[in-house]
Amino acid sequence: MTTLFRSGRDLIAPLVTLVAVVLTATVASAQNLDAGKSPANLFADGCATCHRSPRGLAKGRFSLTLAWFLKDHYATSSDSAKALASYLESVDGAPRAAAKPAARPTRPPRPPRPVQDH
Repeated sequence: MTTLFRSGRDLIAPLVTLVAVVLTATVASAQNLDAGKSPANLFADGCATCHRSPRGLAKGRFSLTLAWFLKDHYATSSDSAKALASYLESVDGAPRAAAKPAARPTRPPRPPRPVQDH
């Protein structure tokens, strides 16, 4: 007499094969959308919505902790997080050109006053 149900041993091999196929298909379809983008483009695509400028975002932060934070919250890979952290630090590290004061008209120097005798 044949039964409609298989024994547990007969189900293990097909189940393991099915799990392996599903996991392989999931891993194969994963893509890094940030690959090949410059750090400035990464900022423009992911950060510029909330931050108008990259200036000041890395101020007072260590490079390593900034990269970890970006990886955990914003970047798709550790490489893009490191690149973005370096970009933010470089923007803050570059000194801004100081605004030059308005040029005053130059006058010739005055001669010294004569010394008065008492």
